[in-house]
Amino acid sequence: MIVAVNAICAAAAVPFRGEEKSAIAKQPLSGKVRITTLGLAGDEQADLVHHGGPDMAVHHYPRDHHDYWRSELGDHPLLAEPGAFGSNLFTIGITEEDVLLGDRFRLGSALLEACQPRQPCWKIEHRFGEKAMVKRILRTGRCGWFYRVIEEGEAEAGDRLEKVADGLAGWSMARIFNAIWGTTHKSDPELLKEIAELPLLAEKLRAKLVVRTTS
Repeated sequence: MIVAVNAICAAAAVPFRGEEKSAIAKQPLSGKVRITTLGLAGDEQADLVHHGGPDMAVHHYPRDHHDYWRSELGDHPLLAEPGAFGSNLFTIGITEEDVLLGDRFRLGSALLEACQPRQPCWKIEHRFGEKAMVKRILRTGRCGWFYRVIEEGEAEAGDRLEKVADGLAGWSMARIFNAIWGTTHKSDPELLKEIAELPLLAEKLRAKLVVRTTS
């Protein structure tokens, strides 16, 4: 699996709602970008409790989903921006259905490993000025996902994102997202326990699932 990376995006944390800050408004970067275990050089996270860290180093949201959002929101100006959903990587041709937990991808000289789907939050709705976007993401699974960085390196827009190692068969980002947060079915406690035991899952998410299945 090989796709071109149309844009690599980052942002500084700036005032977002009142005194609260956010770095969701990612903008395309030019030239080579350093990719470290904590994310892209120049990229920030305002809320380090819920965002950032080694298991949320790089966020990927597919361009493939923008047509769906246009059908829901019309020609919203943010949908013309590659970092509209706060993502670092913008591609076409790969979605949550295609990416397995633990899949490894070479991007430039960096090596990335898919480790969790993204849980949507209210900041998406606030940025777009549209209510019920989170509910639509929960229903449709158009969530995006996160990578941890196995090998630090550099990349730039136009580079290839190439899958170089397979993750856990049967455990796509779509399946994990739907099991944990999906709203089209009732949560299955046994399935959540199984997910919590997967060896390559992001540790913070694992801890949350343990609490959820034992409380």
